[in-house]
Amino acid sequence: QVQLVESGGGLVQAGGSLRLSCAASGGTFSSYGMGWFRQAPGKEREFVATISWSGGSTSYADSVKGRFTISRDNAKNTVYLEMNVLKPEDTAVYYCAAAKGFTSGPYYTIYDYWGQGTQVTVSS
Repeated sequence: QVQLVESGGGLVQAGGSLRLSCAASGGTFSSYGMGWFRQAPGKEREFVATISWSGGSTSYADSVKGRFTISRDNAKNTVYLEMNVLKPEDTAVYYCAAAKGFTSGPYYTIYDYWGQGTQVTVSS
């Protein structure tokens, strides 16, 4: 069973930066596509970014493109989300997710494992 643990969330002023990490244990991390999703109060969970099993392919939601960067270190079983120029509308609980079978993409239904989430709050 794969376990995902996010860290790095917190409170930051608008325009600031945060780096989220998601450490995986169990399973074969290097075969999983990884994704980041977020959910704000009263809203549905939404796609943020995804990265293929090799790290060779990434994709972003339009709302974060150019500001956020997803990356992974398969030697450390960890995926990262570098968030820059943060805006109040980025406030949400951020979740990482893993998809088996070398799969990745923006649809939450393809992901098999989820972390517990980390809170990101951006003040104006």
